[in-house]
Amino acid sequence: MTIDLEKAKHRLAKRREEIEAHSRMSAEVRAPVELDQVAVGRLSRMDAMQQQAMAEAAERARKRDLVRIEMAERRIASGDYGYCEECGEEIPDGRLAIDPMASHCVGCAK
Repeated sequence: MTIDLEKAKHRLAKRREEIEAHSRMSAEVRAPVELDQVAVGRLSRMDAMQQQAMAEAAERARKRDLVRIEMAERRIASGDYGYCEECGEEIPDGRLAIDPMASHCVGCAK
C-alpha cells in the first residue's frame, strides 16, 4: 500500500487550521483573571481561575500538536512519512486518517 502524500498534507493542513481556530477562540478564557472584588465574587473568581488554568493546559496541548504537525511535514519532505520511526513498517492509512501526525505503528506506540 502506498501512502497518498497529498491526502496526508491536506489532513495536516486541516488539523493545523482547527488547532489555530481553537487557539483564537480560547484566547479570552486564557487572559489574566481580574481581581476586582466588586465585579466578581470570590467563588466566581476561583471558577474563572480554574477555567483559565484548563484553557492554558488545552493551549499547551494544541502547541504540542502543532509541533507534531511540523514534524510530520518534515517526514513528508524527507520521504519518511507513513513509516514507523521505531520498526520501519508502514503505518496503516486508517491510523494516519485518525492521527495524521502519527510517527509510530500501533504495535510500537504501545
